[in-house]
Amino acid sequence: MIAKTETFEVRTRGRGSHEITDEVARIVSSSGLEEGIVTVFIRHTSASLVIYENADPSAREDLHEFLDRIAPDGEAWHIHTAEGPDDTASHLRMTVTRTSETIPVTGGRMALGTWQGIFLLEHRLVPHRREIVVTVVGNWETAERAEGSGTSPAV
Repeated sequence: MIAKTETFEVRTRGRGSHEITDEVARIVSSSGLEEGIVTVFIRHTSASLVIYENADPSAREDLHEFLDRIAPDGEAWHIHTAEGPDDTASHLRMTVTRTSETIPVTGGRMALGTWQGIFLLEHRLVPHRREIVVTVVGNWETAERAEGSGTSPAV
């Protein structure tokens, strides 16, 4: 097994969702891997990742409303408020979502469903720079041997 890692940055506009599917797909494609997995990880505690509906933007509006309701800003019981009234809420929102997603790679492409996209969720109210780490894992050697022999790699 071999792993290849690439990092990219997303500049958010503040709270909301930002689709990153195309950038992750570019990294997978440029890796040359045909079969394996890709892991996408965000290096922050006040932003997160989700695989979510990418066809109809209203689905994301519902997600934003859901997160607003389960983790509202500025609650009286919030203690961790050093960075503002959205401080605790942003960390709580991250705990009910994810900091990483793992997606199978098959035929050189992510095996996402028709309406699935990868989204960065910014939980802070103000813009931030968010770092995304993408690791593609697989066995390139098997694919290279198969290409050279004219046969497909064994499954």
